[in-house]
Amino acid sequence: MISDLILDGSKIKWHQDRVEAWKRGERIAPITIDMALLPRPKCNFNCVYCYADLQEQSNSQVIDKDTITNFLDDAAELGVKGISLVSDGESSHSPVFEHAITHGAKRGIAMAVGSNALVVGPDLAERILPHLTYYRVNISAGEKKRYGEIMGVKEQWFDRVCDNIRHAVRIKRENNLDVTIGMQMVLMPEFADQILPLSKLAVELESDYLIIKHCSDDEFGSLGVDYGGYGDLTDLLKSAEELTTDKTRIAVKWSKIEAKGTRSYKRCYGPPFHIQLSGTGLVAPCGMLFNDRYKDKFHIGNIVETRFKDIIKSDRYWDVMNMLASPEFNAQTMCGSLCLQHKTNEVLDGLMNNDVTLDKPEGAPPQHVEFL
Repeated sequence: MISDLILDGSKIKWHQDRVEAWKRGERIAPITIDMALLPRPKCNFNCVYCYADLQEQSNSQVIDKDTITNFLDDAAELGVKGISLVSDGESSHSPVFEHAITHGAKRGIAMAVGSNALVVGPDLAERILPHLTYYRVNISAGEKKRYGEIMGVKEQWFDRVCDNIRHAVRIKRENNLDVTIGMQMVLMPEFADQILPLSKLAVELESDYLIIKHCSDDEFGSLGVDYGGYGDLTDLLKSAEELTTDKTRIAVKWSKIEAKGTRSYKRCYGPPFHIQLSGTGLVAPCGMLFNDRYKDKFHIGNIVETRFKDIIKSDRYWDVMNMLASPEFNAQTMCGSLCLQHKTNEVLDGLMNNDVTLDKPEGAPPQHVEFL
């Protein structure tokens, strides 16, 4: 079981040098990048909670082998520490999926994948798992019928995905790999009936962990997430955590679930440390700003058209980052709920307001420190 893995928080305090450089006004490189190799329309799933459905873009650029190779080379040169293939599209369907993982690892970047796991069978898993820091399967139901309903797919795909998780766990153990194999449930209150079945399934499959997290919504409430409904699930979620074994940790992202979709801060300081790229190649502060309606104000560039190292050093990039950290932007009213950088934002907001000090942690860093 993975016991020293931070699943509900930020690891920003383990990156003091980058924080101090940022405070001095230096143009720092991100620590972590979340990205996809394909856009949302290329995904073969239709999950009812999918935030990517709110990220509509007219951009139709394709991330090919040359583009991703140049991007990874630039990221390594700049000092990016971790890249996770988890964003608006299902990256495992991209023809450059395996190359992106192996080349990134070769360049010294910690690589990770979030996938629906449908096509990540034993042969592909054998080839990619040795190069990954973590492999996380997005699965929000523990029963076949409900899986089909919630994930928007054929019910029989549930069995295939479960088999693929079993194979991944077997490959990890047989080869003594360091990769963490996890599962993730995006929880809406109406999925309450699947909390215990999925927790029991994670234990049966012997994944390293199952994380149960909130569902993000945009500033218009387009997905209709009932944040008040999470409070009724407390006992059920605690019962799920009690199913933890010596091989599988069941963990709830309590801080975000209990936040009920609200933020304590107005400034957004997190993107310079943790940014997000769309499967179209778009560079934006986060996925909540991928939609074309944010193009003029928040879109920065595209790695298909411009080298990433040039984008990072550009005035446009830093104009956007500085605006997000200024009184011109209010994360409480101008952005969706509980975003990618939420926990890091809480820490940095406290630091900038002198409410907290960012003391250097003692002892060994936690696992996956490259992923904020």
